[in-house]
Amino acid sequence: MPSPSKQFDAIGAPWQIDTAEPLGSDVEAAVAHRIELFDRTYSRFRDDSLVTAIARTPGTYTFPADAPPLFDLYRRLYDATNGALSPLVGRALEELGYDRTYSLQPAASRTRVPDWSEAISWNGSALTALTPAVLDVGAAGKGYLVDLVAEVLAEHGVTTSTVDASGDILHRGAGELRVALEHPLDTSKAIGVVKVSNEAICASAPNRRAWAGLHHILDARTGLPTDRIIATWAIARTALEADGLATALFFAEPAELEAEFDFQWVRMHATGRVEHSAHLTGEVFL
Repeated sequence: MPSPSKQFDAIGAPWQIDTAEPLGSDVEAAVAHRIELFDRTYSRFRDDSLVTAIARTPGTYTFPADAPPLFDLYRRLYDATNGALSPLVGRALEELGYDRTYSLQPAASRTRVPDWSEAISWNGSALTALTPAVLDVGAAGKGYLVDLVAEVLAEHGVTTSTVDASGDILHRGAGELRVALEHPLDTSKAIGVVKVSNEAICASAPNRRAWAGLHHILDARTGLPTDRIIATWAIARTALEADGLATALFFAEPAELEAEFDFQWVRMHATGRVEHSAHLTGEVFL
């Protein structure tokens, strides 16, 4: 018998939570509340979010207690990619048309994505914006929210669960998952299958958010979409790390990231070539 599933939309994406027993209304309410708190802090699409306040007025802003792992990972990935992966690409995304109204209309002029040290400083609990900065945590934020939702489930006694936020998947508890790696050029096909047990797998590909020859995975050094890699997958202990690393694989060589992080990976080049980590728990068909 299939496990009970709870399906819903959150932060602009479909979600599914699979558990051994149906979730009670109190657990569902707790999950919804946790997602709302996260969105109210980090969404650049909301007028009432902390991120929007920072974009309007420079200054020092105290973040919730969940912020340190997110900003710490961003700093590590920023350094590991030589500044290509940055939380400061928000304004560049807006100017390309991925704005609050989803206009998908690129602006005639573009501003340079600032360096981390030029725009923000982070002291472990508060962020100081030295200039109006449009933060975008999309490179790792959805994965992190998957982790936070799984924590809510565990706090309510749900020890075995799978949380899937449109390709950012975290498994906790007994058993394992077999996850197909969707072909970025033909979503009816898979390029491989991997096994995940008490860990996360996150995928990233430009085809999911593309418009007018553009997409949402920007190289902060140029302010433009990257084009060398067309799909990545990362398996790590947490969805936060897996999500961030899946994005970093568009910019950095895997060996450089493996020197800093413990994870498995697969990525596909624009030429069609597929490469993967040496000890992948699965198989690749191409």
